[in-house]
Amino acid sequence: MENGAQPFWEKTYRSESQTFSVEPNATLKEFERLLSKQAGALDVGCGEGQNCLYLARQGWTDVDAFDISVYGIERVRRRCEAERLKINAFTADLREFQFKRSYDLIMSFGTLHFVSREEWKEFIFRAKENTGHGGIHIMQIFTDTLPASPDISEFAIGLAKDGELKELYEDWEILQFKSYTFEDEHPGVPKHYHASNKLVARRK
Repeated sequence: MENGAQPFWEKTYRSESQTFSVEPNATLKEFERLLSKQAGALDVGCGEGQNCLYLARQGWTDVDAFDISVYGIERVRRRCEAERLKINAFTADLREFQFKRSYDLIMSFGTLHFVSREEWKEFIFRAKENTGHGGIHIMQIFTDTLPASPDISEFAIGLAKDGELKELYEDWEILQFKSYTFEDEHPGVPKHYHASNKLVARRK
């Protein structure tokens, strides 16, 4: 990243290996029913695209997705082409991302902690401002309840305090909030644990 080092997924994105789950996040599957398939969706830090691809497969017609990884976005575009799906996938850095429209669904899974706490909080403020009334946010971030695992410790510079994410949505309707730990595993990376907060909130 900024110091020239690269996280493990930059290598696997360039291979045929599946870096993360092919299945969409279970929380997205649980709550996407609250919005119409014509709703505007934004997938922040989409990686290989399992979540934005899921929406497109479900018939969502207005899906934007971005990631800082060129290789991740290339993989999303190849999958869209192979399946004849429509997703506006592009490279961007969430620290510099400028909203040009509002959305009904903004989601981010396992991405925010890779920028500083001040930067991800600023992004959330901007995302909230650019969400329509009744719109949904699904946000998941790693917390410092556990130290960052060795595979990401160099890059996870913005681990949240437990409950910190929820505090930023006190003016919204909290539909779900979870604080938990989970076991994780990636190609070439031993099993390890993360502490996480996940929030689903609706703008009033």
